[in-house]
Formats: sequence, C-alpha cells, structure tokens
Amino acid sequence: MRVEWHGQSAFTLSAPEAVVFVDPFGDMSPLAEARGMQFDYPPIEAEDVDLLLVTHEHVDHNGVEAIAGEPAVLRSTAGRLESPIGEVVAVASEHDDEAGTARGPNTIFVFTLGGVRVAHFGDFGQSALRPEQRAAIGEVDLAFLPVGGGPTIGAGQAAEIAGALGARWVVPMHYRTPRVSFLETEAEFLELMPRVGRLEAPFFETADLPGEGPVAVVPAVP
Repeated sequence: MRVEWHGQSAFTLSAPEAVVFVDPFGDMSPLAEARGMQFDYPPIEAEDVDLLLVTHEHVDHNGVEAIAGEPAVLRSTAGRLESPIGEVVAVASEHDDEAGTARGPNTIFVFTLGGVRVAHFGDFGQSALRPEQRAAIGEVDLAFLPVGGGPTIGAGQAAEIAGALGARWVVPMHYRTPRVSFLETEAEFLELMPRVGRLEAPFFETADLPGEGPVAVVPAVP
C-alpha cells in the first residue's frame, strides 16, 4: 500500500483494489489570515479516490471539495459501515477531554486496505483511550496519531496510545511544521518511540517499511 501525506491529517492510501483519502483540507487562506496564523500546505491533488473519510467537521479536515470525482463519503459518524473497500469501523470519540463539549465529536476510522489494517485517529483529544474504544479498534498494523497537542492529544498521550495499539507502524500527524505556525512539533513524541524512521519524501510504501515494530514513520513535510 502506498501512503502519501498532504499535511495536517490528510492522507491518500492507495492499493491495487482502491484508493482511500482521509481528512482533506481545502483553501485555508481565509481562516489563516483571519486568525493570524500560517497554513500553507500545497493544494491537495488526489485522483481516482474511491472512498473519502472525514473524521470531524472542522475546515482543516472536511474539505471534501478538494477531492475530484464522486467517491463514496463517510463523514463524522460511528458504526460498522459498508463501503467500496468493505466494512469500515467508525469509532465514536471526542475532540477534547470534556466529553466533546469543547470541540465536538471525532471519529476514529479503522479499515483494511492492501492487506494492512489501518486506524486513523483524526483530531482525537480525549485524556485517554477508553477500553471499549480500544476493543472496537481491534488489531492494527498502521496507526495515524495526532501528536501536536493544543486541540488534540500531545506527545505523551500519543505514545501511550501507540503502545496500547501495538501497531507495527505509527505515523505522527497534526503537528507544527515549516508549513504551519501552531501546535507543537513531533520531536517530543519521537523521543518517546523506540524506533524512528524519517523519510526523504512525503510518501512511502508499506512493503518498504521494517516488518517488526513499533516504528514511528515520519514522512517528509509536503
């Protein structure tokens, strides 16, 4: 499976059977200007997307207009859902540690693509992963976790969840880079991980990754 990072929490996952896109952003310049912050990741370019997943309804995650074509869309929901790639498990969670009352709901999406079991945590902000959520997620090969703190979990919480999941590969997301002027960087999270692989490109093939983990896989900034 090929994974491409577009910045923030946006990823394209491509396998011979299908293409999945998670958490696209659209034109962020009006919001960035209004709030006096930087957000200048390149515009998203993704083709032949079969399934589009939106973890929650914030503008840096729900820019569905950025994805061309007519993909099936699952957004801001929970349940065991049918899709072009088979069952998607959508696990209800919160964007904050106040039962969703501060920033609203968030969905953890779990699915299998290219023989890889994937969990994308969106803007997970709870103080901890609840036992029933961990049970619903099940076994995972590849996890995408926010690590930048602020409106989501930070380094320590992300490392704890990575350990609880037991995924072979953990990709940090939603952190400060030269493209965004807010959040914390990924550095503290990486210090807590036993193995780190920094990549020279914003994409990778899972077949090229170490077979044994856990490994923090860090794509280059787009």
